[in-house]
Amino acid sequence: MFYDDVMQSVAYIRQQIKAEPVLGIVLGSGLGSLVDAMEERESIPYKDIPFFPQSNLAGHADQLVFGRIAGTKVVAMQGRFHYYEGFTMKQVTYPIFVLKQLGVKDLIVTNACGGINPSFVPGDLMLIDDYINTLGNNPLIGPNDERFGPRFPDMSDPYAKELRAFAAATARQQGIEHRHGVYAIFSGPCFESAAEIRALHVMGADAVGMSTVPETIVANYLGMRVLGIACITNMATGIAKTKHSHEEVLAIANRSSRALCQWVQTMIEKWPA
Repeated sequence: MFYDDVMQSVAYIRQQIKAEPVLGIVLGSGLGSLVDAMEERESIPYKDIPFFPQSNLAGHADQLVFGRIAGTKVVAMQGRFHYYEGFTMKQVTYPIFVLKQLGVKDLIVTNACGGINPSFVPGDLMLIDDYINTLGNNPLIGPNDERFGPRFPDMSDPYAKELRAFAAATARQQGIEHRHGVYAIFSGPCFESAAEIRALHVMGADAVGMSTVPETIVANYLGMRVLGIACITNMATGIAKTKHSHEEVLAIANRSSRALCQWVQTMIEKWPA
């Protein structure tokens, strides 16, 4: 049933748009401006796609945008789905299954998140080296369909080492400052407590957010290479001097989006096969 739903979504998209994207991009809160760099843009609202989830979260346009960047065919998710919205893990990651069936081979995931590493400051961009899943849930729980991927997928390199090296080299060439670190997912929707942040720090997390990990897991399961970039929009509870707000997150993300867009655009121009 799930496989059939995915294929019906794919069939609808192909009826509307004849694009054959090879690179997918998931745009986090406040980071949707990357679509401005796309040529020959065509978009489809999520609400029009059969079986696609629907969300009304601020900072998300909720549409698939197809086009080209430096000649590379891309599709961008301008808005994602979150576990805290009440979606199942299969719904959260449903778009990734669809992107794979559309022909996407590699995936760039971005997010806005809180900094745990005390050397970070709001506005920093962090290459994600690894993740910690604190949800107590996993998008692959349940019956496995071998048409998608193996029952027990490997997660030893969830953010592809060669893509991370390529991204770091590109950033140095462009003079874009960046960090490296481990990203921990927290369910939300409340921001984390100070005690929870201390615990995540002991576990080895450098940043914390409410997305990205489920998509990363599914993309690896499907055989896609993944590159993750996190935008540090605030320092986490117990480190920050002020209380958190979603408006603050969006404001910092919007300010950082210029550097992020430059970084991603330049990478796509020389994207490694």
